[in-house]
Parts: sequence; C-alpha cells; structure tokens
Amino acid sequence: MRIAGCDPRRPDARFCLRSYFGELARRFDGGFDPARSISADDDELTPPAGLLLVATLHGEPVGCGALKFHPGAPTEIKRMWVAPDARGLGLGRHLLASLEERAADAGASCVRLETNGSLTEAIALYRSAGYHEVPAFSDEPYAHHWFEKTLG
Repeated sequence: MRIAGCDPRRPDARFCLRSYFGELARRFDGGFDPARSISADDDELTPPAGLLLVATLHGEPVGCGALKFHPGAPTEIKRMWVAPDARGLGLGRHLLASLEERAADAGASCVRLETNGSLTEAIALYRSAGYHEVPAFSDEPYAHHWFEKTLG
C-alpha cells in the first residue's frame, strides 16, 4: 500500500473521484450531484490551496482523501473514499492519519469534516480516530453530521 500526493487532474485521481461520486450517488437517498455539494475543485485540491492524496495497492488506485486549507480557520477534510474491495485493510485509517499529518505539517491545529448519515463506516472511523461531533459549520446539503479534531 502506498499513499502519496497526486495532482487531481491525473488519471489515478480522476478514477478515485469518479468512484467516490458514483458510490455517493448509489448510497444517498435521492442520489448525489457534485454541483450541489460544497466545492472541492481541482484548484482547491492543489497546493497551496489544498492537496489530494491517492492510495494505491499493487499499483492500482484504491482510495483518496483531500484537504482544503483555510488560513486562520480549520482545515477541511474532503473526498475520503476507499474502494469496496480494499475495505477492511485499514486503508481508511491510514489515509485519515496521512491527511491529519499533512494538515499539521501545513500549520493546521484543527481539522473538520462533514458526512452523510448513510456512511456509517466513515462515521465509525471518525469517532474511533478521535473526532467529536460539533454543530453544523457549513451548509453542505448532503451532510447530517459535522466532526472536528484538534491536532497535536
């Protein structure tokens, strides 16, 4: 398993993001339209505005996660996804830890994210990794839960 920064325009990144959007469309009541969601566009996931990590297993893309940096405010975690056939290997936990490490390296003292209630595995992961639920901090139309974690 390898986790590394990746330009969101590269084929491995595109594959992961398409797969992420497809899974959300299948799992969310009423589907998922990225245009209605809070943005995490290519420019927002490219340094210095943010970054995208892609996880590969045996050279194949199997997961991703992104950061959006906001000077003077918490860093956002976006686009966390692990391929269904790679789940159960601890990849999500490794991706999350890598995102937290990159956020801390960039000077963030806090990270936050929002998620949908149908993503029970993600909610369990965030809680077990020390995230605590907070009041809504965004108007993300697909979110039911908002989480935050202090780094360091």
